[in-house]
Amino acid sequence: MSIGAAVPVPDDAPAAVTRLYREHWVGLVRLAVLMVDDRQHAEDLVQEAFAELYRRWPLDDSGKALGYLRTTVLNRSRSALRRRRVARLYAPPLDRPGASAESEVVLSEERQEVQRALSKLPRRTREVLVLRYYLDLPHAEIAQTLGINESTARATASRGLALLTQHLKDS
Repeated sequence: MSIGAAVPVPDDAPAAVTRLYREHWVGLVRLAVLMVDDRQHAEDLVQEAFAELYRRWPLDDSGKALGYLRTTVLNRSRSALRRRRVARLYAPPLDRPGASAESEVVLSEERQEVQRALSKLPRRTREVLVLRYYLDLPHAEIAQTLGINESTARATASRGLALLTQHLKDS
C-alpha cells in the first residue's frame, strides 16, 4: 500500500468510536488536564487519541478500546511533558499568565491546591494517583494501563497518597 492511500475502515468503526467518544471524552480530557495542566492541550491530546483509535479499528479485542484510549492519552501526555521540558531548556522562563476568570470560578481554591501538590509528585506517582482516585480504577487496571505490576501500583498509590498529604499539609 502506498503512502497516503486510503485505508479501509470497517462499517462498525464509526458507531463504536462515536459511542466511546460520547461516553468517555470528558473523563479522558480530565485525565489529560491533570497530567499536562492545560485544558486546550488536553483536549487536543484526547482528540488525537480518538483519531488514532479510529485509524486502528478494529482492535484485536474491541472490549479493550477504553484501556487503549487511556494508555494513548497517558503516553501522549508524557510526550507533551517531555517536549515542554526540552523547550524550557532552550527558552528563558516566562511569567505564566494567571488563569482566566472562568477557570478561577470553575476551580475552587482547594482543587487548585491539590493540583499544585499533584504537580510536585514524580510522574509515575501522579499517574497512579490520578487513575486510582480520579478515575476510580482498580489497581489491576492501573497496572495494565501503565504496564507495571499490580503490587507496584498498590505501593505507588500508598506512598503517593502519603506524599500528597504531606505536600498539602506543607502548603
